[in-house]
Amino acid sequence: MYKTFSEVKVALSAGKTVESIVRSYLDQIEKHKDLNAFLEVFSESVISQAQAVDQKRASGNAGRLAGMVIGLKDNICYKGHAVSASSKILAGFESLYSATVVERLLAEDAVIIGRLNCDEFAMGSSNENSAFGPVKNNLRPTHVPGGSSGGSAVAVSAGLCTVALGSDTGGSIRQPASFTGTVGLKPTYGRVSRYGLIAYASSFDQIGPFANNLEDAVLVMEIMAGKDPKDGTSSSKPLGFSTEIPAAGTKKIAYLNEALENESVDPEVRSMMEKTIDELRSKGHTVEGVSFPYLEYLVPTYYVLTTAEASSNLSRFDGVHYGYQSPQAKGVEETYTLSRSEGFGEEVKRRIMAGTFVLSHGYYDAYYTKGMKVRRVLKNKTKEIFSAYDLMILPTTPSTAFEFGSINDPIQMYLQDIFTVHANLTGNPAISIPNGMHSNGLPLSLQIMADDFNEEALFSLADQIMNH
Repeated sequence: MYKTFSEVKVALSAGKTVESIVRSYLDQIEKHKDLNAFLEVFSESVISQAQAVDQKRASGNAGRLAGMVIGLKDNICYKGHAVSASSKILAGFESLYSATVVERLLAEDAVIIGRLNCDEFAMGSSNENSAFGPVKNNLRPTHVPGGSSGGSAVAVSAGLCTVALGSDTGGSIRQPASFTGTVGLKPTYGRVSRYGLIAYASSFDQIGPFANNLEDAVLVMEIMAGKDPKDGTSSSKPLGFSTEIPAAGTKKIAYLNEALENESVDPEVRSMMEKTIDELRSKGHTVEGVSFPYLEYLVPTYYVLTTAEASSNLSRFDGVHYGYQSPQAKGVEETYTLSRSEGFGEEVKRRIMAGTFVLSHGYYDAYYTKGMKVRRVLKNKTKEIFSAYDLMILPTTPSTAFEFGSINDPIQMYLQDIFTVHANLTGNPAISIPNGMHSNGLPLSLQIMADDFNEEALFSLADQIMNH
C-alpha cells in the first residue's frame, strides 16, 4: 500500500513499474469496495496510461508525476470518461473534454484511476446526498467522511490512490480532510483554473488536492496552478511557492476569538487550538486573538449567494440539452418539470428553490444584493486582519466526524461549515491539516488561512506544525 508519492518513488527506484503500482491500488480499491468511495474505476484506461508512462521512464523522459495515481471527484471532467456530479440527472453522460487541471496533471505523467463519489452537485457536508449512496468514513464506517468531496478524502485516507482532487465551495475539501485525517487544500480563488469543473457556485468554487502529506499537496497544486485562457477568472499572478517548502521563520498569527469561544465547538477541539497556540508561541511566533464580529453572518450569507449562483448554473440540466429525461413526460413543460424533479435529489432541489427565490423579482435586493454587500464587508475585515498578521488559525470543523443520520435538520447541517465558508466568501487560501486525536479516536484538525495568493506562508506554517 502506497500512502505518499515518496513511497511510490522508492518503489520505482527499487525496480517496480508504474503498472504494478497501479495494480496494487486496484487491489486496494477492490478490498475496500464497501466504503463506496469510487463511482467508477477506470481500470482499462489507467493500465494503458501506466504502460505508456513506463515506456517514457525507460527512455528517460517521464514527467514529474510519473507513478502518481490520482482520483477525480465526480464533478471534474476527463475526456472520454463518464462524469455525473453524483446525480441521476447526468446519467449516461460522457465528458467531451478534459478539465485544465486534468490536462496539466496528465502532461506530467500522472495516471487517473477513477471518479470519486461526492454529494450531488457538490452540495452537502456529509456525503449523504449522493444519488449513488453515501461514502463511509474508512476510519469508522458508521460515521460520515464529510462532504461534499467525501469520496476523495476517503480514497486518500484509505490508500486507494496517491492524491485525489476535490472542489471546495464552502469547505468541501477542508471539512472531509478534517474528518479523515488527511491534508486538504483550498487555493486562493483564481489560483487554479475552474475550466472543466461542473459549477455549483462559480464565484466560490476552487479545485484543490487531498494528500496524506503536505509535500504531495504542494507538488500537485504547483502543477495545476496558473493562468488558463479558458477561465477568465484564473489569475496570472506568478506562483509565490515552489515544491521546496520554505522554513517558516517567525510569523504574526491571528486566531479568531469568536471561533475559540463559540459554544458549538467541541471542548477537545478548543483545547487542541489552545495547545497549538501555546506551541506556536514557544517556537517564537506571535499569536494573538482578534475579533471577527461577523461569524454568525458567514453561513447565511454563504447560502444566499451560493444558492443564487447554483439556481443559475443548474438551469442547463433540464432533460433537453443532455442527461436524464423523464420517460413519463409529454410535451415541453412536462419534460422540464418531470426530468428535473426526478433527476435532482432533495438537497439540490432545496438549494435551487432557495436560489431562485433570492433572485426573484421583489426579493433580489433584500437578499442577493444585501448578501453581496455583506460579502464585501467580510472581505474588507479579512484584509484588515491580514494587513496586521501573516496568517490566521482556526478549527476546520466544530467537532470530529459525526454518525450517519445524526443531523437531520438542514440548518444544523449547514452550520457544520461555520469555520470553512469564510475562505470561500473572501477568496482566501486555506488548508486543513491533521492535528492530534480526539478521545473518541477520530482525528482533529487545524485550519490555516493566509492572505490572497500567499499559499507559500500557508505551506510553511503547516510544514512546521506537521513535521517539526
